[in-house]
Amino acid sequence: MVSESDKLTDKQGQALVDLARKTLMEHFGRKADNGKQLADFLKTPVMQKTCGTFVTLKIGKQLRGCIGSLEGDKSLVDDIAENALKAALKDPRFRPLNNRELDCVSIEVSILTRPHALEYTDGDDLKRKLRPNVDGVIIRKGLAGATFLPQVWKQLPEPEQFLSHLCLKAGLDKNAWRKSELAIQTYHVQYFQE
Repeated sequence: MVSESDKLTDKQGQALVDLARKTLMEHFGRKADNGKQLADFLKTPVMQKTCGTFVTLKIGKQLRGCIGSLEGDKSLVDDIAENALKAALKDPRFRPLNNRELDCVSIEVSILTRPHALEYTDGDDLKRKLRPNVDGVIIRKGLAGATFLPQVWKQLPEPEQFLSHLCLKAGLDKNAWRKSELAIQTYHVQYFQE
């Protein structure tokens, strides 16, 4: 998991979720109630650190958008705000979110640790080394690449399923993970939701 020294408190995580909601409300011309209090809280030093973040939008249990950065190059505050808008408007798998849908959307924010390379010899070794419900996984081969957050293990609990769907997401053959030709990285997340 995220190291104890880097973990956000529940209050800090909830502030980032509130920021994502506020960003979307303002995009659609709505006023957010918690403006000044949230703004003051988001100025604290911990909110200025850089790391990867993802913002996930769902309607009911269905994914409605998910965009993020694997390694941050801007503050948590700026990255969350930017990824909230991208998840709502730029996820190529979905049409842009509209104002009416905003009331039905639930928001989840994920804070990532730095990805680390995972060495493996073959598909069986890879399956043994992955930790379901703990590891987020990045795969790369040439220009192709994709990631699944650790939360995706809930929908794809078997390593074979998880890896096959991840390969398809990257535009690769679903069995590409069975060979040792993929660059694999893992990371952990701390996530907060409405």
